[in-house]
Amino acid sequence: MKASIFTLGCKVNQYESQALGEALQSSGYTLVDPKEDADVYIVNSCTVTATADQKTRQHVRKFKREHPESIVVLTGCMAQAFPKHAEALPEADIIIGNKQHAKLIDLLSMFEKYGKRMVDVPPHEAKEAFDVAPVTGFDERTRAYVKIQDGCNRFCSYCIIPYSRGRVRSKPLDALKAELETIAANGYKEIVLIGINLSSYGQDIGASFPDAVALACSIDGIDRVRLGSLEPDHLTDEVITRLASQKKLCPQFHISLQSGCDKTLKAMNRHYTADEYRRLCKTLRASFADCTLTTDVMVGFCGETDEDFETSLRFVREIGFEKLHVFPYSVRSGTKAEKMPDHLPKAVKETRCKAMLQCGNELRERFFSSCIGKTFPVLFENRQPGGAYIGYTPHYLPVEVCSNLPLCGEEHCVRITGIGNDCVIGVLCSIS
Repeated sequence: MKASIFTLGCKVNQYESQALGEALQSSGYTLVDPKEDADVYIVNSCTVTATADQKTRQHVRKFKREHPESIVVLTGCMAQAFPKHAEALPEADIIIGNKQHAKLIDLLSMFEKYGKRMVDVPPHEAKEAFDVAPVTGFDERTRAYVKIQDGCNRFCSYCIIPYSRGRVRSKPLDALKAELETIAANGYKEIVLIGINLSSYGQDIGASFPDAVALACSIDGIDRVRLGSLEPDHLTDEVITRLASQKKLCPQFHISLQSGCDKTLKAMNRHYTADEYRRLCKTLRASFADCTLTTDVMVGFCGETDEDFETSLRFVREIGFEKLHVFPYSVRSGTKAEKMPDHLPKAVKETRCKAMLQCGNELRERFFSSCIGKTFPVLFENRQPGGAYIGYTPHYLPVEVCSNLPLCGEEHCVRITGIGNDCVIGVLCSIS
């Protein structure tokens, strides 16, 4: 039997697809690319935006249209948050929520036997346990994602995630240690700790986010520990001090901003002001050498005026982020923002997206230019079709190097000589 997994959305979804894939392989399935013929097609959905929902529907229909005899499974956040919408897709033979992944193998067996459509999407409940389901590796050769946290308690006015992911819950430290040791034994030198609200880790188990980081940094064989997206108000001075003491921690921080305008932040139900965010950025840059800051910025939120947008744009320029992820506000059914007044036209959102993206491109170009002539350690991840190798510095600078040597999985010092296509170009300083 052959199975294929098509994943939409965040790194947590990618991790969970990896876990599903390992479970399928343990049950005798062979994993194949979604472009190949398979007996089972699994769509692991995202629902952060309306576009994500649209892509989910398109791929469910595409797999059933092109492979009518195959079993099509829909799971993930769209199925969990909007089970009625998921059930309305007749092309999906099996529909399960995020809580039901452990049942997938049994449900596939039942469908093969009886051919009866199954929908199993129970709602999240208070005080749920963390689904430990570990992974042993990841598709990338040198970097593995490790999910340590799930759920969110914040209820930002625009966000559907608390409904699709439930409340905050954390992976126990002993389970995390065992998973990290397995990943290290399988040759992964860099790990990325991820979660739905990563910096809330430990609230439910009497631990803290720095505890998980310290544990990861203590594992022999893991040379780099990187962090997923963080909430600014969780990064207190005490937390930053503890993080700065970990020598393996990469000095790259993705701190969710959403807007640089206080009025918009309040309407979004974010838990910080622009000034508090500004002070955090200064503290991080003072605490970590070669620190880089990346972020998410939403444009066109309900009631955002031209002046509000310009305030946010000026703030982004002031902070000087090394990379921006920019997206327009998207209405999510069931959120507080859905019923807010003054929703903006699509054209306005597109214009503001374009302006913010232009700002982000200029800042990234400036970041790349500032690195020319400097030397950094680069952990190489893959070889491009043309023969060049791509790797990353600890502060997540993408570096391209041409070499006849096998560099994948190795770390070497590289001197930066120029700028390429969304990366910098470098030359090896030495081979040890």
